[in-house]
This record gives sequence, C-alpha cells and structure tokens, in this order.
Amino acid sequence: MDQPKPLAPKQLCSLCEPDQFDFQTTAELQPLDEVIGQERALQAMHFGVDMQRHGYNIYVMGPPGIGKHSMVNQLLELKRDEQTTPPDWAYVNNFDAPHKPIALRLPAGWGKRLNKDMEQLLEELSVTVPSVFESDEYRNQHQAIEDELKERQEAAFGELTQESGEQRVKLFRTPSGFAFAPLDDKDEVIGPEEFEQLSAEEQAAIEAKVGVLQDKLKAILHQIPQWRKESHEALRKLNHDVAMSAVGHLIEQMEEHYSDLPEVLNYLEQVQTDVVDNVKDFLDGEDGERSDMSAVHRYKVNVVVDNSETQGAPVVYLDHAAYQNLVGRSEHLAQMGTLVTDFTLIKPGALHEACGGYLLLDAHKLLTQPYAWEGLKRALHSSEIRIEPLEKMLGLLSTVSLEPQPIPLDVKVVLMGDRMLYYLLHAYDPDFGELFKVQADFEEQIRRDPESQALYARLIATLASKESLRPFDRGAVARIIEYAARLEEDSERLSTHMRSIADLLHEADYWAERNALAVTGAAEVQQAIDQQQHRASRIRERVQEAIERGTIHIATDGTAVGQVNGLSVLQMGNYSFGQPSRITATVHIGEGQVVDIEREVEMGGPIHSKGVLILSSFIATRYAQKQPLSLSASLVFEQSYGGVDGDSASMAELCALLSAIAGAPIKQGWAMTGSVDQFGRMQPIGGVNEKIEGFFDVCKTRGLNGEQGVLIPADNVKHLMLRHDVVEACAEGRFRIVPLQSVDQAMEQLTGQSMGLADEQGEFPEGSLNGRIVARLTEMALIRQHFGEHKDKEKEGDKGEEEKNEKEK
Repeated sequence: MDQPKPLAPKQLCSLCEPDQFDFQTTAELQPLDEVIGQERALQAMHFGVDMQRHGYNIYVMGPPGIGKHSMVNQLLELKRDEQTTPPDWAYVNNFDAPHKPIALRLPAGWGKRLNKDMEQLLEELSVTVPSVFESDEYRNQHQAIEDELKERQEAAFGELTQESGEQRVKLFRTPSGFAFAPLDDKDEVIGPEEFEQLSAEEQAAIEAKVGVLQDKLKAILHQIPQWRKESHEALRKLNHDVAMSAVGHLIEQMEEHYSDLPEVLNYLEQVQTDVVDNVKDFLDGEDGERSDMSAVHRYKVNVVVDNSETQGAPVVYLDHAAYQNLVGRSEHLAQMGTLVTDFTLIKPGALHEACGGYLLLDAHKLLTQPYAWEGLKRALHSSEIRIEPLEKMLGLLSTVSLEPQPIPLDVKVVLMGDRMLYYLLHAYDPDFGELFKVQADFEEQIRRDPESQALYARLIATLASKESLRPFDRGAVARIIEYAARLEEDSERLSTHMRSIADLLHEADYWAERNALAVTGAAEVQQAIDQQQHRASRIRERVQEAIERGTIHIATDGTAVGQVNGLSVLQMGNYSFGQPSRITATVHIGEGQVVDIEREVEMGGPIHSKGVLILSSFIATRYAQKQPLSLSASLVFEQSYGGVDGDSASMAELCALLSAIAGAPIKQGWAMTGSVDQFGRMQPIGGVNEKIEGFFDVCKTRGLNGEQGVLIPADNVKHLMLRHDVVEACAEGRFRIVPLQSVDQAMEQLTGQSMGLADEQGEFPEGSLNGRIVARLTEMALIRQHFGEHKDKEKEGDKGEEEKNEKEK
C-alpha cells in the first residue's frame, strides 16, 4: 500500500500575499457600502421590509458578533427615507368617561403644536374668564337678576301685607316663619286673652280672614322656589353667555388651525362645552384663590408619540424589552395616602415610538421578560396597542384603572437571535410562524478568492475609518485575512464574525500607537494576535507544564503496544487550544464486547459512545466473518478527569485496539485525530489546527527530532491554517503532518508495518498486521471453544454422577 507523504508547507497554511493588492494603505481604498457575503440575508431583509402584509415580520438569525444589528440598522436607515413620516398620537381627556382617555391622530409635528395651543388657551382663559366675570356689565346684569328676584318677592309680600292691613290683620316674620295676628281699633295686636273675650261671631270672622290670608301666603311661598329657579336659570344663562363670549372666540381661533382634523374639532367642542359648564374653575373664590387649580389639568394634551423631529419612518431599538417598556404604561401619583392616575400619566412604549416604522428587538432579552412576548404577540395579532397593567391581565386588579383608547399598530418588527432559538420558537409556539414569516439567515463565512479578499480589504478600510483607526498597510491586511481564515478553520473560507475582526483592528491600532507608528503593519497585527492568545492561555500553559513535568503522561518517542496519542480541543470562553491525550486499549478472551470505560463511568458523551460502537462494528465486520468474535476489549482516555465527547478520537481508539490485538507497537512520536466509519474510512473533524499545535508544543518543548508528527484525515487538509512556527518546523523536516484516508494507512504509519490485503478467498498475508490480527482472534476463538467444550464435559460428568446416585437410592 502506498504510503501518504507529509504535507508541503504551502498546504499547511494558505498565505495571503500582500503583493496581490494594488494599494499601500487602506486610506487609499473606497469605503464598502455593501455587506460582504450576506446576499441571502439581504434579500430576505428587503423582502420582509417591502412585504406589507400581516405577519411578515422578520427574524434575523446568526451567532452573536456577526454584525446582524449593524447591518439591519444600516438597511433600515436607508429604507426609512423612502417612507413618509408617521403621524403623532396624543391622549386627551374623555369628558364623558374620564377613565377612558381618547387617542387623537395628528399629522407629524402637530401633537406638540396642539399641546402648546392648549397650554396657551388655558393661559388666556385664566385671564379672560375672570376679567369678563369681574366686568361692570356682568355685575350689573347679575345684580339686575338678583334685584328682580328680590323685587318680585318684596312685591308679593307687600301686596299681602297691604291686604292684611285692610283686613285688620298684621303679617309677622318670625324665626320659624310667617304668622298673622288680628288688630284692634288702635292697630294694636290682639293678645290671646283678649281674643278669648271676643264673641264667637267675631272670632269666626277673624279666623276666616286669617285663613284667606294664610292661603295667599302659602301661594306666595310656593311661588318663591320657582322664582328662585327662574332667577338661577337666568344667572346660569348669563354665566353661559358671558363664558361663551370669553371662550367662543378663543376656541374658534383654534378650530381654524385644525379645520382638516375632525377628531380635534370634536375635542375642541367638548372642551368648550366643559369650560362653559365649569367656568367657576377659572374664577377666584371669596378668599382670592382659585377654587380648584387641578381642575384645568383635564384640558391638557398628553403627546405620547412626537414625530416632529423624525424624518421618514422611525427605527427604534429596545434594549430592555420589559412588558411596560414595550406596550406602554399608566403611572400613578401619591396624593393624601392614595395612588391616583389620569390620562396625562400615560407613558408610551416602544411600539408607540416605532409605529409607522421599524422595531428592533433582541429575541433572548424579549423572552426573558415576563409577559413581554405575549404582549408583543397580542399587539401584532390585533394590530393595535392596548395599554393595560399586568395586574389586570392576570386578573389581580379589582380597582378602577385607566382604559386608554387603543392606538392602531402599523410596525415591522425585526427580532434578532440565534438559530436554535428560532427553531425552538417555530416548534413550540404556533403563533411564531404566523407572525414571523421571514427569516434572514446570516452566513458565518464567505468563499476565499482574490475578489473576496479585495472586498475584505475594503471592509478593513471601512472599519478603520468608522472607528477612527490608523490606516493599515497591505501587509497588515494580508495578515488579517489569514486570521479571518483561521477563525473559520478553513483555508478556503473567510469568517464574517465582525466583532472578532473589529477587536483585532482596535488592538493592532493600540500597538501601533505604542510603537509610535502612523500606519499599522503586519507586525502590529501579529502582536495583537499573540497578546490575545497570551491573555487567555493560562490554562493551556498549565496543561503544557503538567505534561512537561510528567504529571500527565504523554510519550513523544519510543513505541508501545495498545497505546496512541489522541488529540482533543478544550474550549475556555472564546479561546480554544489542543491537548494530547493518551489512549490505551487492552484485550482478552470474551464475547466480542468492546467496553468504553468513559461510558461505563458516565464520563463519555453520546457522540463518543457512538464512535466506539462504530469501531466495534468495523472489527466485527472485517475480522468476524468466518468465526465468532471471541475477545473483550476496553478503551480509555488515561488521566481524563472530566467529560469526554465527540468522535474525533475514534480512529485513534481503533488503532490502539488493533495494536493491542496484533501486539504491534505504535510509534509514540505520532499523534492522530479523525473519526472512523464502519468501513474503516477516515472522516474529517473540527479543531484540527488547535489539535496539531497542541501536540507540536509538547514535542517542541522536549525537542523536535524529525520523527514526530500528526496524522489527520485527508479531508481536513483544506482546513489547515497553522501557526507560522509549525509551518517552519515542517518545512525544515523537524515535524510532519500526514493526511490519511483509512485505518490501514493509519496503522502502517503508526507501526511501520504493512496491513496486508485480503486475497480472493478473503485471507490476509501471514505476518501482515491484518494476518496477525486474524490469527490472534482465531486463537482466542479456539481457546474459548476449547474452554467451552471442557466445561460441557464437566457438566455431563456431573450430570451422570447425579443420575447414578439417584439409581442407587
């Protein structure tokens, strides 16, 4: 079998040559107006924004830091200028039902105007109304009405008094009312004793006269309330007419300004009626103070949406997506130990501010706020914003609260989150698919070619200009592009994780400033990369130190049977590094079971266990076609004290197992990574760069001897973007990286022995690794068979002895 050759240096890291660029620094480049590599997401965004149908809201998905927010905001800023500015909204008092404030729709900028006009109206009323009611004309008319009532009463009583005098009867006004008393010839009141001395005829005559007079008095007293009512009505009409004279022309002036707004005209009519009916609220009391200063508060205008400064459609981002911040709230004031509220305490939410435009929300933040998601769905379903306290929604509010008139909702909601959250919402919330029908999926990578690298250079120039950084020379741009490929772990792709690229630019600019440079070069970029890794590498250094001191046993020379160096990746925050692990295998006679010790002690994850089952299937398929598999084996990651998951070590585990069966020593200068399928083919894995560098660092510390290296899947070659020191060591022949395609190639590299190919009868050459494995398994099967026959004979002997004893009994 042909042995794969070590990879050439150019295959280990796809460099970006600075000479391919026709600029000296990024200051010469035009800023990039487009977003590179996000054509699919951009098309989805344009469709979602332009689609004016119910439910076509947008979910923007992708990992954090990829630039979703900035791109969406940039697109919406361009779209906002194409649309008209939405109207203002204001809440005013409902004079018929104060707990149900009325919402007024006004042209953009007119809400502030109406508020100012109403404040001016109240100021003018506070001056005009008292002056009118304090005028001589009003006082004369008021006094005339009162005098008229007084005159009518005096005339009625005067006539009654005159008539009673003619009847020799006097009318008295007493504290308890009116009374009549007869008079004698001298016009003096006849006392009770004198009245008793009169004859019966005289007494009857006097009583008849008094009775008639009393009836007339009753008639007068019965008319007095009617006269007072008429007088009060005349006063009310006078006050109404006077108030109308003071208020009417002021309201008419305002109505001229709002003649095209029927809702405002209707409101002004209600204001006029209420002011006239409650004109006393604008008058001073007897003590010279206004009777109720808070009463005129009901004529104010609460502008909840003010678009006077807005150009086009509003774009609103709500960072703290609490329920009340989203749909609005009614605040309360403490007065005399109680909480009170009115329409002026209604506060808008983000839905109000974004009405007629776009609302950007973080999906995770929204879903972690109680009832915020339900409130958003309710508003989108009903296409209106209804302000209700949470207590009422939960049925916990028993007192009367405000019920503001709902405001029609016209908004395009853009949710931003990761993919997993999108699929979970789609699976578990039936409303989600109905309300968010557009998904804008952001790419995490773009194809790497000369054209995309030129665009990436312009992207770097754009970020540098936007962040006021120093220009980057073309060598620095080339190094940043290599860094972007390493981020994506693919020499043929570039990362679109803008946060990482921007952080690198900032840090490289910092080192350029420290070095007193006007232009940032490749050295400063590399220094920034090295410092990033150094800040996060404490754990990696401690692991390397433990290996160097022999605390963790990793062999890098010599040979060992059933032992191979596997490679794994540890993720610590946003920093990952490779760590070699010693994988060992032991075999003995058994029933064909491969024991995964990690799984048995519940330290192995399901993917790792799957890899062990796959390699077990490969061994049974290749070596147990003509005989039962009569071995038991155990596999373990030595000195692993945490969980193990992933199948990237399954090929190394298979090689360790085959080495243990064949008794073939494995060269410990090799480490390997890769998964295996049921046919023994090597499959690609992730983190190949970190894994190679982790083993390289161990070998470099102990001294590179040219016999050390890493075996990787051939399909991972395109993912290699190794550190420059690793590439240099490979170029000098002090380290090797060999691509493989099968377990046979891996075993031959690890042992230096031929695996051997099966002939037409399926037999492997004697002395080859496959042949030795078959021979060992055959030997185990025979031993197991012989042991089984011996046990059967013992059982038959024991049975015959028992039968003999039974007969003797």
